[in-house]
Amino acid sequence: MQSLKEAFQAVTDTILGTAKDQSLAPHTQQADPKDETQFLTTNFGVKMTDTDNSLKAGERGPTLLEDFHYREKISHFDHERIPERVVHARGAAAHGYFTLFESQKDVTHAHFLNHPEKKTPVFVRFSTVLGSKGSADTVRDVRGFAIKFYTEEGNFDLVGNNIPIFFIQDAIKFADIIHAGKPRPDNEIPQAQTAHDNFWDILGLLPETAAMNMWILSDRTIPRSYRMMQGFGIHSFVFVNSEGKRNFVKFHLTPTLGTHSLVWDEAQKLTGVDPDFHRRDLHDAIESGAFPEWDFGIQVVPEEDEHKFDFDLLDSTKIIPEELVPVKVIGRLTLNRNPDNYFAETEQVAYCTAHLVPGIDTSNDPLLQGRHFSYFDTQLTRLGGPNFEEIPINRPVCPVSNNQRDGLHRNRIDKGTVNYFPNRFGCPALAKQSQGGYAHAPTPVHGVKIRARGPKFDEHFNQARLFFNSLSDWEKEHVIKAASFELEHVEDRSVIDKMIDRFNHIDFDLARQVAINVGSEPPATFAGPTHNKTSQALSQDKTAKNSIKTRRIAFLVGPGYDSTQFNAVKSALEGLGANAFLISKSKGKQGGTADEAQFTYTSTRSVQYDALVLVGGSHVPQMSKVGEVTTFVNESFKHGKPIIAINEGADLLTKLALPGVSVAQGGEPFKDTVGVVSTRSFDPESLKLGDSVNFGKAVFNAIAAHRHPKRDIDSVPA
Repeated sequence: MQSLKEAFQAVTDTILGTAKDQSLAPHTQQADPKDETQFLTTNFGVKMTDTDNSLKAGERGPTLLEDFHYREKISHFDHERIPERVVHARGAAAHGYFTLFESQKDVTHAHFLNHPEKKTPVFVRFSTVLGSKGSADTVRDVRGFAIKFYTEEGNFDLVGNNIPIFFIQDAIKFADIIHAGKPRPDNEIPQAQTAHDNFWDILGLLPETAAMNMWILSDRTIPRSYRMMQGFGIHSFVFVNSEGKRNFVKFHLTPTLGTHSLVWDEAQKLTGVDPDFHRRDLHDAIESGAFPEWDFGIQVVPEEDEHKFDFDLLDSTKIIPEELVPVKVIGRLTLNRNPDNYFAETEQVAYCTAHLVPGIDTSNDPLLQGRHFSYFDTQLTRLGGPNFEEIPINRPVCPVSNNQRDGLHRNRIDKGTVNYFPNRFGCPALAKQSQGGYAHAPTPVHGVKIRARGPKFDEHFNQARLFFNSLSDWEKEHVIKAASFELEHVEDRSVIDKMIDRFNHIDFDLARQVAINVGSEPPATFAGPTHNKTSQALSQDKTAKNSIKTRRIAFLVGPGYDSTQFNAVKSALEGLGANAFLISKSKGKQGGTADEAQFTYTSTRSVQYDALVLVGGSHVPQMSKVGEVTTFVNESFKHGKPIIAINEGADLLTKLALPGVSVAQGGEPFKDTVGVVSTRSFDPESLKLGDSVNFGKAVFNAIAAHRHPKRDIDSVPA
C-alpha cells in the first residue's frame, strides 16, 4: 500500500508530467546508506580506504606530494566558489509548473500559450538586487522574480522584478545606477543598503528615476514573503500570432495570498534575528505542501495602438495603467518542489532575456535590448564559458542540435565528421516556420544613427505622481518615513536638497514633510504636474485579504496557561491553513499537558510571526513581569500585527495600555479595535465561522488583513 507521501508524489507527477524532473534525474545522485556496495571514491572512480589522514613520511613526518587523494580533495575545495552575480547575488528558487487557462492563439503562436491541456515545467528564482550573496533577505531593495519556462519549443526566460518599472530607460546607464547603489568603492560600506550619498546623488541627477523613487520608498521593497509579492516582466515584449500579427504585451504575476509587506522597523530587526527569513519561508512552505501560487496575466496592446498613450511603450520607467489596458489572467504559476542542491540549481541557473520561443519577440525597448547582451555576457564569466546551457538546470527539455563545438566544460559528445553548415549531409536541417522554426516578424525599421531617445521619454513625473496619488494615507506615511530615513543617512547637503526638489516635482506635501524631517528648507510652491489621477492596482491596501493560509501565529504562554483554550484556538486556525507556534518559558513539553513549545521567550522574536495569541490562565500575572514577553506584545502591536487576547490574556493588554485599544469587558462577546480582538467569555463554539461576525470571524478578519497600520504607535516602547 502506498504511503501518503508516495500517493501525493504520484499525483504530482501525473499533473506535472515531470519533463524537467526527468531531464535532471541522470545528473542527480544521493548516497544510499543501505547500499553496502557504495564506497567513497576519488573523482576518477578509485575507492579509498582512508579519507581522514593525509599520506605522510612517518606518523609525524611531512605530507607527501604524491598523495593524489589529498591533492584532489583540497584542490576541489579551493575552487568550489564561482563569481557571484554582480546583481541578484542573493536568492532562493523552486521548481514548479505553469498552467494555461485558455488558448492565446489569437495573439501568439507560442506553443505553451496555445495548449491548456499541457503544463509547462518552470524554475523560478527570487532575489535581492544590490546585496552580496551573504547579505540579509529583508533589506529595502527591489526583488528579482525570474522564471525559466521549459517549453517544448525551447526555454523562455521571463527575467522580471517585483516592481513593474525600472530606474533607467537605456541599458547604457545600468552600470552607473548599480555602481551608485552598491557599497562605496573606498570602504565597501554600506552592504545591501541604499541609505548613502552615492545612491541618492545619482537619483537626484537622473530625472528618469522619479517614478522608481516612489516605488522603492514604498513597502513594495520590504515584502513579507516571496510568496506574497507580485512579479512583472517590466518591458513591453511582442506577441506574434500565426498570421504574423504583432501585439505589445506586458506580463503580470499576482500572488493568490495577496500582496503583503513587512514594516520598516520589523524588516530591520529581521536582518539580525533571521537574515534567511525569505528563503526559509519559501522552503518551509513548499516542504509543508503549501505551494505558492500566482495568477499569470497579460496586458495586450495592438501594434497599431502603440502611439496612442501619453507615454512611450518602449520606456521601462512607465507602466500601462490598468484603467487603460486591463490585465487579463490567462494562467497560474505554482511552485511545488524545492531544489535538491542549492549550488547546482539555484546558483548555476542562468537566465537570459534573449531566451525567446516562437510567438514571443523583443521590442525596441532600449533597456531590454541591452539586457539581451548583458545577461548572456555575464554567464560567460560567472559560469566559465559558452557551455553554461549544458548545465543540467539550464538544459531545455526539447532536443538541442547545432554545430557549436568545444569550449570549457563541454559535456555533450558530438559524433560525426562535419561541424559546419551547409554541409554535404544537410544536417542538422533548418526548420521552416511551420515546423516550429523561430522567425522574427517583419518590422519596419527607419532612422539615422543617433544617441537619443524618443520624445515621450522626456516626461518623468506624471507616473511618479500617479503612484503616490494612488496610495492610501498610511502607505503615503510609510513613503515619507522611508524617504526621511534614507536622506538622514546622506552626508552631502547638496544631495539632500536635490532630492527634496525631486520630490517637489511629485507631491508638495511629500517634499515639505521630508524636508522638515531632514532639516532642509521646505519648498514654498509645487513644481510638478498637478493631476489627481489614481490607479487602484498600485495600492497594496486594495490587495486580497481573504485568507490566513501559511500565516505564522505565535501563542505566548507560561506555567499555568489554559491548555484547552490554546488547543481550541490552535485547531481552529490550523484548520484554516495557518501555522501555530507555542512559545513559553521553557522549550519542550509543558507541565501536565501534551503541548510542546517550539521556542522560548529568548530564542525567538515577534518579527518572525504574523499574529499573536494570548490565551487565559493563571500564568498571566507572572508573565506580565517578563521583559521579553512585554517587548513581544508591544513590538507586535507596533508592527501592526493582529493580537488575539482571551480571558485572562486580555489582562496583559490592559496592563500594557496599548494606545487606542479598547479591551473587552465582562458581558461583551468580544471587542475588536485596530486589529486587537479580545474576549473575556471565551467559548470554543464562538470560533466557528458563519455569516454573522462573531469572535471567530473577527479573529479571522484580523489575521487575514495581515497588518493594521492605523494604530497610534509613537509612544509604544519597542
